[in-house]
Amino acid sequence: ENNQKTPEDNKKEENKELEEKAKEPKKTIEEKLAESEDKLLRSLAEIENQRRRFEKEIKDAFTFGGFNFAKEILALLDNLQRAKLSIKNDPVLGKNKDVEKFLGNIDILEKDLVSIFEKNNIKKINCLGQKFDPNLHQAIVEIADDKSEPGTIVQEMQAGFMFSDRLLRPSFVGVAKKNTSKNSENDKKNVNK
Repeated sequence: ENNQKTPEDNKKEENKELEEKAKEPKKTIEEKLAESEDKLLRSLAEIENQRRRFEKEIKDAFTFGGFNFAKEILALLDNLQRAKLSIKNDPVLGKNKDVEKFLGNIDILEKDLVSIFEKNNIKKINCLGQKFDPNLHQAIVEIADDKSEPGTIVQEMQAGFMFSDRLLRPSFVGVAKKNTSKNSENDKKNVNK
Protein backbone atom coordinates (compact mmCIF):
# COMPACT_ATOMS: atom_id res chain seq x y z
CA GLU A 1 0.00 0.00 0.00
CA ASN A 2 2.95 2.25 -0.56
CA ASN A 3 2.02 4.74 -3.33
CA GLN A 4 5.58 5.75 -4.13
CA LYS A 5 7.08 4.48 -7.36
CA THR A 6 10.19 2.40 -7.29
CA PRO A 7 13.05 2.90 -9.75
CA GLU A 8 11.91 -0.29 -11.50
CA ASP A 9 8.41 1.20 -12.03
CA ASN A 10 9.93 4.34 -13.51
CA LYS A 11 12.02 2.27 -15.94
CA LYS A 12 8.94 0.29 -16.99
CA GLU A 13 7.05 3.52 -17.77
CA GLU A 14 9.98 4.91 -19.76
CA ASN A 15 10.20 1.68 -21.75
CA LYS A 16 6.46 1.84 -22.48
CA GLU A 17 6.80 5.40 -23.78
CA LEU A 18 9.75 4.43 -25.96
CA GLU A 19 7.83 1.44 -27.37
CA GLU A 20 4.84 3.70 -28.20
CA LYS A 21 7.12 6.17 -29.95
CA ALA A 22 8.73 3.37 -31.87
CA LYS A 23 5.30 2.16 -33.05
CA GLU A 24 4.52 5.63 -34.52
CA PRO A 25 5.37 5.85 -38.21
CA LYS A 26 8.67 7.62 -38.73
CA LYS A 27 8.67 10.70 -40.88
CA THR A 28 10.87 10.78 -43.88
CA ILE A 29 13.37 13.56 -44.37
CA GLU A 30 11.17 15.04 -47.11
CA GLU A 31 8.15 15.14 -44.76
CA LYS A 32 10.20 16.79 -42.02
CA LEU A 33 11.57 19.29 -44.54
CA ALA A 34 8.08 20.09 -45.84
CA GLU A 35 6.81 20.51 -42.27
CA SER A 36 9.70 22.83 -41.38
CA GLU A 37 9.20 24.81 -44.59
CA ASP A 38 5.49 25.21 -43.81
CA LYS A 39 6.27 26.45 -40.29
CA LEU A 40 8.81 28.91 -41.68
CA LEU A 41 6.37 30.26 -44.28
CA ARG A 42 3.66 30.70 -41.64
CA SER A 43 6.09 32.53 -39.35
CA LEU A 44 7.18 34.84 -42.18
CA ALA A 45 3.54 35.56 -43.07
CA GLU A 46 2.76 36.39 -39.45
CA ILE A 47 5.75 38.74 -39.25
CA GLU A 48 4.62 40.49 -42.46
CA ASN A 49 1.05 40.86 -41.15
CA GLN A 50 2.36 42.30 -37.90
CA ARG A 51 4.59 44.76 -39.80
CA ARG A 52 1.56 45.94 -41.82
CA ARG A 53 -0.53 46.38 -38.67
CA PHE A 54 2.22 48.47 -37.07
CA GLU A 55 2.56 50.62 -40.20
CA LYS A 56 -1.21 51.23 -40.25
CA GLU A 57 -1.22 52.12 -36.55
CA ILE A 58 1.63 54.60 -37.07
CA LYS A 59 -0.13 56.14 -40.09
CA ASP A 60 -3.41 56.43 -38.14
CA ALA A 61 -1.58 58.00 -35.20
CA PHE A 62 -0.16 60.70 -37.50
CA THR A 63 -3.43 61.18 -39.37
CA PHE A 64 -5.84 61.12 -36.44
CA GLY A 65 -3.57 62.10 -33.55
CA GLY A 66 -5.27 65.50 -33.30
CA PHE A 67 -8.81 64.10 -33.48
CA ASN A 68 -9.76 64.97 -29.88
CA PHE A 69 -8.15 68.41 -30.13
CA ALA A 70 -10.02 69.09 -33.38
CA LYS A 71 -13.30 68.03 -31.78
CA GLU A 72 -12.74 70.43 -28.87
CA ILE A 73 -11.67 73.36 -31.07
CA LEU A 74 -14.97 73.21 -32.98
CA ALA A 75 -16.53 74.88 -29.93
CA LEU A 76 -14.43 77.97 -30.68
CA LEU A 77 -15.87 78.24 -34.19
CA ASP A 78 -19.40 77.68 -32.86
CA ASN A 79 -18.97 80.42 -30.24
CA LEU A 80 -17.64 82.89 -32.83
CA GLN A 81 -20.67 82.24 -35.03
CA ARG A 82 -23.07 82.57 -32.10
CA ALA A 83 -21.45 85.83 -30.97
CA LYS A 84 -21.72 87.28 -34.49
CA LEU A 85 -25.38 86.28 -34.77
CA SER A 86 -26.18 87.63 -31.31
CA ILE A 87 -24.59 91.01 -32.05
CA LYS A 88 -26.39 91.28 -35.41
CA ASN A 89 -29.75 90.47 -33.81
CA ASP A 90 -29.34 92.83 -30.84
CA PRO A 91 -31.59 95.90 -31.41
CA VAL A 92 -29.22 98.36 -29.67
CA LEU A 93 -25.90 97.03 -31.02
CA GLY A 94 -27.31 96.52 -34.50
CA LYS A 95 -27.73 100.31 -34.92
CA ASN A 96 -24.17 101.13 -33.89
CA LYS A 97 -21.87 101.89 -36.84
CA ASP A 98 -18.73 100.71 -35.00
CA VAL A 99 -20.28 97.28 -34.58
CA GLU A 100 -19.93 96.66 -38.33
CA LYS A 101 -16.13 96.96 -38.01
CA PHE A 102 -16.19 94.59 -35.06
CA LEU A 103 -18.32 92.09 -36.99
CA GLY A 104 -15.89 92.39 -39.90
CA ASN A 105 -13.06 91.38 -37.54
CA ILE A 106 -15.10 88.41 -36.28
CA ASP A 107 -15.64 87.38 -39.92
CA ILE A 108 -11.87 87.48 -40.50
CA LEU A 109 -11.27 85.34 -37.40
CA GLU A 110 -13.92 82.87 -38.52
CA LYS A 111 -12.45 82.60 -42.04
CA ASP A 112 -8.93 82.13 -40.62
CA LEU A 113 -10.15 79.37 -38.34
CA VAL A 114 -11.96 77.61 -41.20
CA SER A 115 -8.81 77.94 -43.34
CA ILE A 116 -6.72 76.35 -40.58
CA PHE A 117 -9.26 73.53 -40.35
CA GLU A 118 -9.03 72.87 -44.08
CA LYS A 119 -5.21 72.86 -43.99
CA ASN A 120 -5.42 70.19 -41.31
CA ASN A 121 -7.91 68.06 -43.26
CA ILE A 122 -10.97 69.14 -41.25
CA LYS A 123 -13.78 69.80 -43.68
CA LYS A 124 -17.34 71.07 -43.23
CA ILE A 125 -20.09 68.67 -44.27
CA ASN A 126 -22.25 70.34 -46.92
CA CYS A 127 -25.73 69.04 -46.24
CA LEU A 128 -28.42 71.48 -47.39
CA GLY A 129 -30.44 69.97 -50.22
CA GLN A 130 -28.82 66.56 -49.71
CA LYS A 131 -30.55 63.32 -48.74
CA PHE A 132 -30.44 62.60 -45.00
CA ASP A 133 -27.59 60.23 -44.16
CA PRO A 134 -27.59 58.92 -40.55
CA ASN A 135 -23.82 58.38 -40.81
CA LEU A 136 -23.24 62.12 -41.30
CA HIS A 137 -26.35 63.86 -40.01
CA GLN A 138 -28.43 63.98 -36.87
CA ALA A 139 -32.08 64.87 -37.46
CA ILE A 140 -33.32 67.34 -34.87
CA VAL A 141 -36.67 68.22 -36.41
CA GLU A 142 -38.95 67.26 -39.28
CA ILE A 143 -40.22 70.20 -41.32
CA ALA A 144 -43.39 70.05 -43.45
CA ASP A 145 -42.28 71.14 -46.91
CA ASP A 146 -44.14 70.60 -50.20
CA LYS A 147 -41.23 71.93 -52.28
CA SER A 148 -38.66 69.36 -51.13
CA GLU A 149 -38.67 65.61 -51.40
CA PRO A 150 -39.23 63.85 -48.03
CA GLY A 151 -35.92 62.94 -46.40
CA THR A 152 -34.12 65.95 -47.89
CA ILE A 153 -32.25 68.28 -45.53
CA VAL A 154 -33.87 71.72 -45.60
CA GLN A 155 -32.28 73.32 -42.51
CA GLU A 156 -28.90 73.12 -40.77
CA MET A 157 -28.87 74.02 -37.08
CA GLN A 158 -25.19 73.21 -36.48
CA ALA A 159 -22.54 72.40 -39.06
CA GLY A 160 -20.96 68.96 -39.07
CA PHE A 161 -17.31 68.25 -39.80
CA MET A 162 -15.16 65.40 -41.11
CA PHE A 163 -11.57 64.81 -39.99
CA SER A 164 -9.95 63.13 -42.97
CA ASP A 165 -12.38 60.25 -43.57
CA ARG A 166 -13.74 60.11 -40.00
CA LEU A 167 -16.80 61.89 -38.69
CA LEU A 168 -15.71 64.58 -36.26
CA ARG A 169 -19.21 65.86 -35.52
CA PRO A 170 -22.53 65.17 -37.29
CA SER A 171 -24.55 68.00 -38.82
CA PHE A 172 -27.65 68.82 -36.76
CA VAL A 173 -30.37 69.19 -39.36
CA GLY A 174 -34.04 69.64 -40.14
CA VAL A 175 -35.41 67.11 -42.60
CA ALA A 176 -38.33 67.65 -45.00
CA LYS A 177 -41.49 65.63 -44.60
CA LYS A 178 -44.74 65.63 -46.55
CA ASN A 179 -47.10 68.42 -45.63
CA THR A 180 -50.13 66.76 -44.02
CA SER A 181 -52.48 69.74 -43.97
CA LYS A 182 -56.25 69.40 -43.63
CA ASN A 183 -56.71 70.41 -47.27
CA SER A 184 -54.71 67.47 -48.54
CA GLU A 185 -56.65 65.14 -46.22
CA ASN A 186 -59.96 66.48 -47.58
CA ASP A 187 -58.71 65.98 -51.14
CA LYS A 188 -57.94 62.35 -50.34
CA LYS A 189 -61.44 61.82 -48.87
CA ASN A 190 -63.09 63.33 -51.96
CA VAL A 191 -61.04 61.10 -54.27
CA ASN A 192 -62.06 57.98 -52.34
CA LYS A 193 -65.84 58.74 -52.63
